[in-house]
Amino acid sequence: MNIRAAFLHNVADTLGSLAVIVAGTLILLYDWRFIDPLVTLLIAGYVLWQSFSEIGPVIRILMLGSPPNMETKCILRRMQTIDGVEDVHHAHFWQMDENRNAVDAHVVISEGCWYQADSIKQAVKAMLLDEFGISHITLELECNRHACQGAQSYGDNGERDTQTI
Repeated sequence: MNIRAAFLHNVADTLGSLAVIVAGTLILLYDWRFIDPLVTLLIAGYVLWQSFSEIGPVIRILMLGSPPNMETKCILRRMQTIDGVEDVHHAHFWQMDENRNAVDAHVVISEGCWYQADSIKQAVKAMLLDEFGISHITLELECNRHACQGAQSYGDNGERDTQTI
């Protein structure tokens, strides 16, 4: 994103310089003085257009927004299919940068499976990376006897489910 922004900045500078040279030549040769404000408006319009087209994804990343094409409810359901996982709640999905997504979640370990907690956590992490490309994963494991009571799951587009998914 930074490289693209720097490249677009250099392109805008180059086009601006080229436009000023052309405008100066037209003013000297044909006395077309209107060309100066016209070129200024065109350069400003180009810079604004590029700024607005690039700002949305940047704001999403800075505000820790959910990745735009990620179906979080589907991911939460898939996490619950791992052997030994009873429930998943308090999930937060966000973008770390353009190419890496992250998740925080509480994972409730089924009764009698606490001795397998490390392998269950590794299975969940491997599944999230392999199937959904989520590379930064923080899981808080909870024993089913001491799990958060009345915990909410957070799903698609910021909607909250009062029932577990």
